[in-house]
Amino acid sequence: MTSATRSTRASSHRKKHAAEDEIAGVLLKIVRDLALEIRPRGRGTLSVELDSDLERDLGFDSLSLAELLLRLDAAYKVQLPDQLIADATAPRDFLQAILKASPKIDRSLAKIVPEAIALPETAAPVQAETLVDALTWHAHAHDMRPHLRLWHGEDDEELITYGELERAGLAIAHGLREKGLGVGERVAIMLPTQSDYFFAFFGVLLAGGIPVPIYPPFRRAQVVDHLRRQAGILQNAQASYLITGEEIRNVGVLLFGLVEDLRSILTVAELRKSDVMADAIPLTSDDTALIQYTSGSTGDPKGVVLSHRNLLSNIRAMGETMEASSADTFVSWLPLYHDMGLIGAWLGSLYYGASLIIMSPLAFLADPARWLRTIHRHGATLSAAPNFAFELCLKNIRDEDIEGLDLSSLRMLLNGAEPISPHTIARFTERFGPYGLRPEAFAPVYGLAESSVGLAFPPLGRMPIIDRVDRTELSSNGIARSSVEDPEALEFVACGMPLPGHQVRIVDDDGHEVPDRYQGRLQFKGPSATNGYFRNHEKTRTLFDGEWLETGDLAYIARGDVFITGRVKDIIIRGGRNIYPHELEEAVGDIDGVRKGCVAVFPSKEERTGTERLIVLAETRLTETQEHERLRHAISDVSTVLLGMPPDDIVIATPHTVPKTSSGKLRRSAAREIYEKGTVGSKEQALWWQLIRLSLTGTPHLVRRAARTGIGHVFALYWWSLLGIAGIVVWPLVVLLPRRTWRYAAVRRILRMLFRLTTKSFDIEMDAPLPKSDAILVANHSSYIDGAVLTAALPGELAFVAKEELKNQIAAGIFLRRLGTVFVRRTDPKGGVEDTDEMLKSAHAGERLVSFPEGTFTRMPGLLPFRLGSFLVAAKSGRPVIPVTIKGTRSIMRGGQWFPRSGRISVHVGKPIASDGTNFEAALRLRDAARSEILARCHEPDLGAERIVL
Repeated sequence: MTSATRSTRASSHRKKHAAEDEIAGVLLKIVRDLALEIRPRGRGTLSVELDSDLERDLGFDSLSLAELLLRLDAAYKVQLPDQLIADATAPRDFLQAILKASPKIDRSLAKIVPEAIALPETAAPVQAETLVDALTWHAHAHDMRPHLRLWHGEDDEELITYGELERAGLAIAHGLREKGLGVGERVAIMLPTQSDYFFAFFGVLLAGGIPVPIYPPFRRAQVVDHLRRQAGILQNAQASYLITGEEIRNVGVLLFGLVEDLRSILTVAELRKSDVMADAIPLTSDDTALIQYTSGSTGDPKGVVLSHRNLLSNIRAMGETMEASSADTFVSWLPLYHDMGLIGAWLGSLYYGASLIIMSPLAFLADPARWLRTIHRHGATLSAAPNFAFELCLKNIRDEDIEGLDLSSLRMLLNGAEPISPHTIARFTERFGPYGLRPEAFAPVYGLAESSVGLAFPPLGRMPIIDRVDRTELSSNGIARSSVEDPEALEFVACGMPLPGHQVRIVDDDGHEVPDRYQGRLQFKGPSATNGYFRNHEKTRTLFDGEWLETGDLAYIARGDVFITGRVKDIIIRGGRNIYPHELEEAVGDIDGVRKGCVAVFPSKEERTGTERLIVLAETRLTETQEHERLRHAISDVSTVLLGMPPDDIVIATPHTVPKTSSGKLRRSAAREIYEKGTVGSKEQALWWQLIRLSLTGTPHLVRRAARTGIGHVFALYWWSLLGIAGIVVWPLVVLLPRRTWRYAAVRRILRMLFRLTTKSFDIEMDAPLPKSDAILVANHSSYIDGAVLTAALPGELAFVAKEELKNQIAAGIFLRRLGTVFVRRTDPKGGVEDTDEMLKSAHAGERLVSFPEGTFTRMPGLLPFRLGSFLVAAKSGRPVIPVTIKGTRSIMRGGQWFPRSGRISVHVGKPIASDGTNFEAALRLRDAARSEILARCHEPDLGAERIVL
């Protein structure tokens, strides 16, 4: 080799090293800038080297690593592998990937015309009683119908048909039965988003087992720690088998010593080697279909037991609200171990025969634009994500990433699973409006695992509703008073109304239901509700309040919509996961140098994005800077092992910094307050002064709370006392007075006095004088006291239409008959026709009939369908219908409760509506006209106007 050649090679080598050094320099700057951004209290002297630990030293979690990947993609114009988010441990890993990477591929959509997936329409298996029935029905009806497409790349999707899913499931079921799986035994599934997951899930069900989805390890380097964390869930579930990947199986032997019931760790490939099982093990609708462990509690696992009936009820209720059908296409990247991805996206699509495109969560994190491009490519009509995902799109998607994007196909884009930010809704709809996203397609929803997945959805096609309420009034008195113009007002998002067949209510600390716009504990009931937690009787006991279930959330209801205001317990939601502070507090307290019992873990809201940051405040007696740094690293390590993510900020403080009650309990909200005010580490005050301040701070709230409770009970006693006195006076007068006119005059005078003494206001408004006879009045029905309200409000004699059951009651029957009540049989079709004739006779006799055409009333706000009887009578008799709207009575005396509240009542009497004919069609038009008038004035949701009831 000549000296010239050696010189050339040396020069080339130096240039290569110089280029690599330049790349490394830029890389370290990008890493350091991002590390400082995610540490608002980070020091400007933060040292970042190629071998710095991304989690322990720099505090990067999965979202931060995804952001780093996107920044590096943009900086170097390369396509880095998504797996770096899971595998990279230091900046050097990114450097090596950059040096090997291929140039970034142009993903412009400008030339791609969105094409909806065209499949023949099919009905849903409405007779199915189990998930297995639903799969079997589809597989037998259309074996080759595409069920889902697994996204592996922009132009790479794996198709799975209904028939393939059933056959693979039967093969796995046979393998499980050969391994000794018994009916009702639990099988844990720890698999990423891949075809094996879907096959395994139905394989367990077809074999008569119960699937227990568990999230797989996100980072390969933490597989062992992850298995240790999941051992608590496996132990609680008494899992007999674990289905997982080959990599985890090799180290899964650790679990045999931690989970006593675990008999075998299996892979899908191993189970599919056997024959296909001929028939599924028979199941019933009440059999357990799934145990869903809430994502966050590993120390005290809560496995929500859900039956096939629960899941199908929830899927059908959500589908009815969304108008789901086989014509839909759903795009999802949501994790399959989470209820929103598992039940809402996958099982819901399976039931309706809709097309489903599934991406892995990692693919979304690595490039959020992929989600929107996939919606565009397939003309998707439905999709869903938690709030942080919409923020990630706003932050990381550039215009060049979505050139030509078209989102106009979306009918419903659901936002749920974590707190919803009004700012996110506004910014997302504004940012992607030019790309065809209609604001009314954006749907904030509310649900929880204890209700299968969904609980409250907004009506289809409604714009998101943001409620602005007075900050002081809510925090001090728990009243969500509207405050539209106040710049300091709190903003809450309407999450919709309960799904069909479900109910919600808001209760105070004493368990009494509160009026609209009063904050309290949100409870629910319905066919989707769990029967409890698996092998956790204590948690199950606290879940139930009679027939109602606790959600753990604070909320209020306004015009039928649920508004979530906070959480009863200090659960932190980070990246869609629930984090229970006490678990991390205990673990951090065990670190050498940290004062045990003097650790507070709490969320701190990032105002711009609405997301929650995880903060750890820990006390120590150590004073050296290097010791504090050691503690930060140790706390970060413990958090990463326990939760799979480091804290967003770690504050090392002097003794007595963490606020506590006088009994020694942590005051996390106070810790959050001093953190956000920046007063952590302020001069320590004497203990006696802290106690005095604590007492003084809490006293006003305690006084107000006690006063509200006391006043409420006193008012209830006062209300019932007056009602009792009124009843003692009125009943004999009605029975003894000889003329009906006199009876009504006496009742009306006493009722008006009663309402003046018990309500804040009693207002009557009439658009036209009320006819003295020959009219039919129809009113909305929302409370037990509606009849009394109309009697007090309307002049003259009335003939109420009441259910026949009241006729034969001793006290009420005599009373109502003396007032001229017309009794009808609402549940007997033949009797209903006869009763209509009886009402017609009363109308011809000149009576002013008063009817509640809803026939009943509900606890929840909303106008029910109108029965047709009164309108047929009006049309046949030629009498006008007068719509009467009652407001306020539901809050005063709600259905299902007997605890009265003070409130305002208003009665509006509309103009008479004349019938344009005497036939059935004329009665329908008359009904619709009256109902529209009442609906417009009652300010409550429309609960359905299409059902015709005689």
